[in-house]
Amino acid sequence: MKARNASIGLILAALWATHSHAAVTVNCTASAGGIAFGIYNPLSAVANVSTGTLQVTCNGTGNGKTQVTLNVTLSTGLSGSYATRTMFSGVNTLNYNIFSTAAYTQIIGDGSGGTVAGSVGPFRVTAGGGNVVETETFYGRIPASQDVAPGSYSDVITVTVTY
Repeated sequence: MKARNASIGLILAALWATHSHAAVTVNCTASAGGIAFGIYNPLSAVANVSTGTLQVTCNGTGNGKTQVTLNVTLSTGLSGSYATRTMFSGVNTLNYNIFSTAAYTQIIGDGSGGTVAGSVGPFRVTAGGGNVVETETFYGRIPASQDVAPGSYSDVITVTVTY
């Protein structure tokens, strides 16, 4: 049996944004890590699972403090579908999805088609109070027993953060 490597690259769409509330201006930067599933065994009756993270760092300038909630959406990837996202190795495909919890019940998307949009917070940002770092975890799952050709499978998901 040949190895089937699977990974998802998460690309961050909104790297920086500014939010102003009263006398506090909030600046945030974000970085997303990929979801690496490793070797997929098509003969296994157990799904492959892995996690990825989104880390957002915010700080405030001005005077005072404010609460911030970040809204997080994920694209469909190359498949164009939230119902079943697809990784590709040339013309070969491997089905997977990304979920909001390790229960694998809520697909993270943009809130349409039965998906949920994620959120981080609320958290308090104080002007001059230093950085506030928040992390969101994504849960990836490849269903078991897919008859796929050997290869290195991947997809690209765009992560958008707004507030």
